[in-house]
Amino acid sequence: MTEVKNGTQEARQYLQAADALIKKSLSWVKQQCAGEKGVSNEKLDAHQMASFDLAWCAAEATAARFAVEYADKLAAAAADSDGMCLEERMARAFCAEALQNIHNRFWARPQSFGLHAADLAAFASSALATFCQAQLDADNLAALGREVVALEGDSGAYMLGDDALMMQDAFRRLATNVVMPLAEEIHREDRIIPQEILDPLTEMGCFGLSIPERYGGIQSDDHEDNMGMIVVTEELSRGSLGAAGSLITRPEILSRALQKGGTEEQRQKWLPLVAMGDPLCAIAVTEPDTGSDVAAMRLKASKCDGGWLLDGVKTWCTMAGKAGVLLVLARSNPDRALGHKGLSMFLVEKDSYDGHDFEYRQAQGGVLSGRAISTIGYRGMHSYEVFFDNVFVPDENLVGGPEGEGKGFYFTMAGFAGGRIQTAARAIGVMQAAFERAVSYAGERKAFGKPIGEYQLTLVKLARMATLLTVSRQFTYAVGRLMDEGSGQMEASMVKLFTCRTAEWLTREALQIHGGMGYAEESPVSRYFLDARVLSIFEGAEETLALKVIARSLIDAA
Repeated sequence: MTEVKNGTQEARQYLQAADALIKKSLSWVKQQCAGEKGVSNEKLDAHQMASFDLAWCAAEATAARFAVEYADKLAAAAADSDGMCLEERMARAFCAEALQNIHNRFWARPQSFGLHAADLAAFASSALATFCQAQLDADNLAALGREVVALEGDSGAYMLGDDALMMQDAFRRLATNVVMPLAEEIHREDRIIPQEILDPLTEMGCFGLSIPERYGGIQSDDHEDNMGMIVVTEELSRGSLGAAGSLITRPEILSRALQKGGTEEQRQKWLPLVAMGDPLCAIAVTEPDTGSDVAAMRLKASKCDGGWLLDGVKTWCTMAGKAGVLLVLARSNPDRALGHKGLSMFLVEKDSYDGHDFEYRQAQGGVLSGRAISTIGYRGMHSYEVFFDNVFVPDENLVGGPEGEGKGFYFTMAGFAGGRIQTAARAIGVMQAAFERAVSYAGERKAFGKPIGEYQLTLVKLARMATLLTVSRQFTYAVGRLMDEGSGQMEASMVKLFTCRTAEWLTREALQIHGGMGYAEESPVSRYFLDARVLSIFEGAEETLALKVIARSLIDAA
């Protein structure tokens, strides 16, 4: 075990050096952007490239630390074994790759980070170079790839508790037996999710995963349990991102928003209904000209007798047609100088529609209509542009009641915090499906006299795919546990940033391994590739997440 312990200690040492360099650069950027009231947004915009790179450095360094902790736990559990297990070698390889990436970002533009040659030389020691070269050696990765291939689609140990394992097993069988057989038809024909998928998910309590038991859900009343939601999301996304894996997102956001700011009467009325999947719900936040800039929302809410009238447009409102209630963020105070403080949140009720277009007319005369936006992937739920024309909302549907007026932004953020960790779980599920297909096809497809999975390049690809999948999964699990303890908000943003970009690369490589067949619609890997592309866009676009959430918070705290 001496070799193993030295290996993890060595990786930790280099990660500490990387952290020190990241912190030094964050402090320098903060000094450059100092204003009268802390960090100046205008000055910070002049350092966007450095901020973006620093967010990525911090995310990769955090992922690497969690990977090492994961490897240490497995090493401790197998203290009597000789040598290193698969997961430990994966952790070392990932640390080497992360350290190399961090070094390259700083080396390319040291002046943008306030660094000097001496800073880089101290970090890029000969010992670090030796460590990285040994871990990233082609023969080392190919050997890792051979072990991965022998597992036939598995990668690292999950290390889940008994309850999570039971949920994993149940929803994996559902994804394999119910979702996967329908996934290709739903994608190719752009169908709405059928009842054959919705009914068993409702019966299994899928829509109540984030709702406490006292409100009809399956979440414990006395503590939060993100792991159940993460595991279920991962398995359903393995079956299909658009037809199953994203169904939990909207109930997750709505339930968290109501638990954060809703009145007790609103929780008693809506949470049991949402938990039963009747009605299904949708989230209407994004607008055509204001994506992640929530404070710039324009949809107008005007006070009237007994309620409010909503006028304007929302876009990318997933599941809006099928949904029976929309959680809508609107500007209830016309003074735009108030920014996010002038926003309120409303529950808008409507009938359910299966088509690509809908029109709902209220008895009061208001009209709520929508049209589905054609997308290259992520099909099954349909994302709509929704038009509000004097849509009436009763006072009882203003989230938080009179005291909730002007607080909609904060309720939205409470909902989206869970949405980010859930999106990371979605990314893992898509990666797992693509990885399984890649391993299988690499063993079946022959070129120049032998299976392509026996060639060094393919083995290295599969080794990296398995490593990044395993690290992404354990990063997500670790953040879920932090959130259960009431922390982990920053890490939730980091893991979303990291896993979603990783899913793009991994599904691309899975498609590449399939060659021409990967580009054919009849091959599921083409769907995985298209679905993965949306992950870095929704629930906080990659750029906004890196600049406005991760980097800004790190710089403020520097």
